[in-house]
Amino acid sequence: MKNWDPNYLPYQPSPKIPSKCRTISPPLVLFWGFSTVILIGALLLMMPFSYVTPISWNQAIFTAASAVTVTGLVVVDTGSQFTIWGQTIIALLIQIGGLGFVTFAILAATSVGAKFNIGRMKVAQEALGQTSLEQITNIAKFVIIIALVIEFIGFVLLTLLFLQKQSIGDATYNAFFYTISAFNNAGFALSADSLTAFRGDAGINLVITSLFIIGGLGFIVLIDIKDNRRWFKFTVNTKVVLLATLIINALAFLLFWLIEKNNPATLATLPFSEQLWASWFQAVTPRTAGFNTLPIEQLENSSTLLVILLMFIGGGSLSTASGLKLGTFVILLLATYHFLRQRAQVTIFSRSVKNKAIFTALSLFVVYIFLIFAGIFLLTLTEDAPFLDIVFETVSAIGTVGLSRGLTGTLSIYGQFIIIFLMLVGRVGPLSFMYLLATSKRKHVTYASTSIKVG
Repeated sequence: MKNWDPNYLPYQPSPKIPSKCRTISPPLVLFWGFSTVILIGALLLMMPFSYVTPISWNQAIFTAASAVTVTGLVVVDTGSQFTIWGQTIIALLIQIGGLGFVTFAILAATSVGAKFNIGRMKVAQEALGQTSLEQITNIAKFVIIIALVIEFIGFVLLTLLFLQKQSIGDATYNAFFYTISAFNNAGFALSADSLTAFRGDAGINLVITSLFIIGGLGFIVLIDIKDNRRWFKFTVNTKVVLLATLIINALAFLLFWLIEKNNPATLATLPFSEQLWASWFQAVTPRTAGFNTLPIEQLENSSTLLVILLMFIGGGSLSTASGLKLGTFVILLLATYHFLRQRAQVTIFSRSVKNKAIFTALSLFVVYIFLIFAGIFLLTLTEDAPFLDIVFETVSAIGTVGLSRGLTGTLSIYGQFIIIFLMLVGRVGPLSFMYLLATSKRKHVTYASTSIKVG
């Protein structure tokens, strides 16, 4: 038999990748990284200086997981159950989870002159939203800087606003906690009724909503805005996120007010100006801040469904928000629209969308729906609660939102760990999580096409 010559192959073999790089799974590193931070946080919350009255291990783990995944669901009241030290630990966990532990790791490593091999760079690439490898270090530094700048501005503004009703010590501390919680879209509050006490306060409403809206845009969008500063110079991604955010927030605000204005349990008894502020706040918080100024369990069913949809959509990519993500949602809508119009290409702002982006969006949507269905199914087995409450809790957890209709505090131990799993998957990313269960294997064989009837 003639000796085999690789030159006769219709393709060239891929260059070998070092074994250390080949064995690194970025989603796995992210998953275990967040899990490790959660366990460390739970251990700190179990220390006597962290709580007012003793808490159980599962309560500590749940609280730490909710903080690291910037969700905001709580099984014990943050303001009354934890000391200032415990609340500060929660705030630090929120900051780490919101900006990403990989961001901090990259910044720490580069500050001492460490270099990244291919495997470590791929982990960073996964954590920072699939950006180019050459820009990862610069983006990591920018994330930290812009976050601290925005948080400092928010801290100063909230301190001045809180000083109108509180002592300087209380005002400063509350501003510190709520700034971190808001910008990182966490939804943790120091009061059992969240921000209901400030429902009609225009200043508090504006600052808090601005913080979590900006945090939910995504750092890639913020970088583009800083660099270009004009609409016609922005990338298509930035235009999509800004325009989609504006449209969704405006529509949600209008619908929420129209639906709830006659509901005596929410808006009907409030002055008109307070109705508008409450409607605005509750319309923009589901993507994915988790604060509330109205009782969520008292909302009309139509408003509850609207909140579920907003929690499902989520914020921008590479942001402190989670959910399906705005870009994914927009691509799915565009693909559907262009298919119905029988157009060969999906276009937006005079640019065509790559097929890979469409397939990725579709895959993420399917995985997201599957995980939501699985979460609902498991919670119906473990919890004796109304079905709507279970659906709401599931979407809130995987979207890392933090809104609840009251189910969180009554969850069984099994239910708590189901929610913890959903929060963790939601923060790491559903598609990234599914990569943990799948082995990437490229095929070099092209098969004949076939047809499967759909619709």
